[in-house]
Amino acid sequence: MHVIDIHTHGIGGYDTRTAVAAHILRIAEIQGASGVSEILLSVYPGPIDVMRRQMELVRQAMEERGQGSRGKGQGRSAVSGQRSAVGGRDQRAARIIGVHLEGPFLNPKRSGALDSRSFIEAREKAFRELVDGFEDIVKVITVAPELKGARALIKKMVSRGIIVSMGHSDATYGEAEAGWKAGARGVTHLFNAMRGFHHREPGLAGFGLLHDDVYVEVIADLHHLNTATLELIFKVKKPERILIVSDSDKRARPTGRERANADTRGRLQAGSMTVTRSSRRLIEMGFDEKVIADATTVNPRSYLGL
Repeated sequence: MHVIDIHTHGIGGYDTRTAVAAHILRIAEIQGASGVSEILLSVYPGPIDVMRRQMELVRQAMEERGQGSRGKGQGRSAVSGQRSAVGGRDQRAARIIGVHLEGPFLNPKRSGALDSRSFIEAREKAFRELVDGFEDIVKVITVAPELKGARALIKKMVSRGIIVSMGHSDATYGEAEAGWKAGARGVTHLFNAMRGFHHREPGLAGFGLLHDDVYVEVIADLHHLNTATLELIFKVKKPERILIVSDSDKRARPTGRERANADTRGRLQAGSMTVTRSSRRLIEMGFDEKVIADATTVNPRSYLGL
């Protein structure tokens, strides 16, 4: 069974905010040792040149593992100097399948833990500058669909073979629906960093819950979503469209005490556990085992077209 985490920034002291390719490899090794087979590494929003440097590091790590489009050799691990997971030493290392760009076309009103100073307008020129040369590894981009120009940009992204997920957004239900019609396929960490559900304006969260075909990410670390909210999602949402994600960063630990990653104001910063641990916890709580398993195996493969 291939467990996939489509939204992870890092784990165990390492994340994509680095200048060292070896740190990217360590993320893959730690995730793999935790039972995760494949990861889509999430890059934080920032200046375009910074995001491009981080994407280049991910690509270097993929090539080091014999996964990149530029080189198919087995290579040697930049971490240990021994053979990579393709050929030998670290058989458990998760396979890096590309990157998810969480921004920078996001709404400052719903920045969550992200730095809103790096958010920019939804313009095609900026998009081209961001992804040109990286089309082979950019798999998903999170966009706020209500931004001026966002719908046209979503269409452009989709035409380039990129999956668009809606998030960090103040979108109304109608604006979310318009994003879907423009080609968006998913919702990034449902309920988190978006307009709250209101009985007269259900917003992006309501759209994600009720639309049969849209995929929704769920951070199931029991901190980002109340247990009752998790029950609501799994009762209302079509099971085939639920994606359990970690949204972890370097502060997450594969083992040990699970606690919320929060800033001094109590604002949640990132997920606190791997998808394998959160899935086991949900099953122990009584959630349907097959539904939970599919949310980390079958569903993400379908979403990514693997």
